[in-house]
Amino acid sequence: MATSSKYHQLLSDYGLPSLGYTQATGNSQVPQRKHAELLAIIEELRKEIRPTYAGSKCATERLKRGVIHARSLVWECVAEKE
Repeated sequence: MATSSKYHQLLSDYGLPSLGYTQATGNSQVPQRKHAELLAIIEELRKEIRPTYAGSKCATERLKRGVIHARSLVWECVAEKE
């Protein structure tokens, strides 16, 4: 099982989440990059769940933005596979 530091390392290798914008690197690198970005977003979403249950409006908004971002990455990955 991979640790969160591994996901954060993958994220730091590629920079901050880009809201779906990808640079033209290589066809095989783009899906791996999106996968790593998606895993990093999921790790960040985990941190927002407990504060959301506690009633934090800021955490709720961050959770919503993270879910929207993750959903767009999943749609992009599905579109690339077709």
